[in-house]
Amino acid sequence: MIMSDLTYRITWFLMEADGFVRRRRMTAETSGNDPGVAGASAGAEVRCIVGSLTPRVGGETELQTVHFVLGAQDQTEDCEPDYEGLPQGASTSTHMLAGAVAGIMEHCLMFPIDCVKTRMQSLQPDPAARYRNVMDALRRIVTTEGIWRPMRGLNATAVGAGPAHALYFACYEKLKKTLSDVIHPGANSHLANGTAGCVATLLHDAVMNPAEVVKQRMQMYNSPYRGVLDCVRAVWQKEGPAAFYRSYTTQLTMNVPFQAIHFMTYEYLQELLNPHRQYNPSSHVVSGAMAGAIAAAATTPLDVCKTLLNTQESLALSSLSSGKGQGQGQGAHRHISGLAHAFRTVYRLGGLQGFFKGVQARVIYQMPSTAISWSVYEFFKYGLTKHQHDKRRAQHREAEM
Repeated sequence: MIMSDLTYRITWFLMEADGFVRRRRMTAETSGNDPGVAGASAGAEVRCIVGSLTPRVGGETELQTVHFVLGAQDQTEDCEPDYEGLPQGASTSTHMLAGAVAGIMEHCLMFPIDCVKTRMQSLQPDPAARYRNVMDALRRIVTTEGIWRPMRGLNATAVGAGPAHALYFACYEKLKKTLSDVIHPGANSHLANGTAGCVATLLHDAVMNPAEVVKQRMQMYNSPYRGVLDCVRAVWQKEGPAAFYRSYTTQLTMNVPFQAIHFMTYEYLQELLNPHRQYNPSSHVVSGAMAGAIAAAATTPLDVCKTLLNTQESLALSSLSSGKGQGQGQGAHRHISGLAHAFRTVYRLGGLQGFFKGVQARVIYQMPSTAISWSVYEFFKYGLTKHQHDKRRAQHREAEM
């Protein structure tokens, strides 16, 4: 008896819901409204049944039924939109804008530490530029070279970071969703996250590499350049345009594994700390910081090589030319080119420990850097898409009135 009553009620509910949605869509098509919008509002107003089977002492069951009606307006106002659902309706420009702001803030706020990292990775530093740790380096740079010295090259980085991170995050979001639907439909895929991060890095580094060359040359101790434009002009005239991409393959070799580790760690930690993927600033900060630290430590040897290729450190070149590069002529060390050449140079001048020069500064830089990047990106992504959601909701209200 109970099962027949339950079957009747379910059948009635499905027929009622189907008829109601059809009537709403026919009304919308007649009045020129979007049927998809009408269908969504109709679904919000469908009469629902919540049933539960309560056992009795004799083993029988009693069907308890609760009827309630939710209006489209009530449901829209009471329910906070799902965070991960919001970006699905956002345009690529939303991801690009959020990414650009995140990239600029990340690099600008952490720039002094980045300056220290570059100097501490020097293979043959000047005696006045040998530092015990990060704080000692910052203190000595400020006291001996001026308070603004750690900020030299910031404008070049800011100009490059905006478009680089805009492409970076937009590409990552698009590929992550596309690949996840193919590899693991309806769920998060670590392989998709890592692959999307690697591909996004190709675009990011193509834009950012020239800015990195200029920035790191201006960060070095006793840098001869008066400003960004002077540095660009001098490099172009003396070494040619190829100098701005001399470290590109090395940077990709470093950043592809870095970003694969970074994104996979971030998404994994988000599954643990924020499984429902709500907007949760603390989880974004912690996940970003841990992902950045792990990826930074693992890829430090490649970063040392990249810095050497970008800066073409004069004392290192002099050391090689004066006899430490045995078996190679004087002219062979006018420039260090290629990852293999950089690896040999680092090993000759610093041994195995040379590959981990500046690892402390790199980790200290990357932890807050990636935390800032992810938290700012998620904040702007949430804010922009929520604004679009509210705008659509207001348009739906006006269409229904």
